[in-house]
Amino acid sequence: MAAGQTWTAKQNKLFENALAIYDKDTPDRWQNLARAVGGKTVEEVKRHYQDLVEDLRQIETGHVPLPNYRSRTGGNNIKSHSTCNTHG
Repeated sequence: MAAGQTWTAKQNKLFENALAIYDKDTPDRWQNLARAVGGKTVEEVKRHYQDLVEDLRQIETGHVPLPNYRSRTGGNNIKSHSTCNTHG
């Protein structure tokens, strides 16, 4: 992997936030995204976006299993509506 292809957690967050601001109809979208992230070229931002689109496609088509999150005690933290007291 070439230098510059590694994305930090901060850069990923900046990228996600910028995607919410600069949609596909934004003029100079890729330049704006690269500027918002910092330290990445327009080509790196485009490649990162395509990787994200492919990851989402893999998840949506069931090729990537969703994680089975558990609490630290190993139990299930999600309660069914029938066991929750919602009336006070």
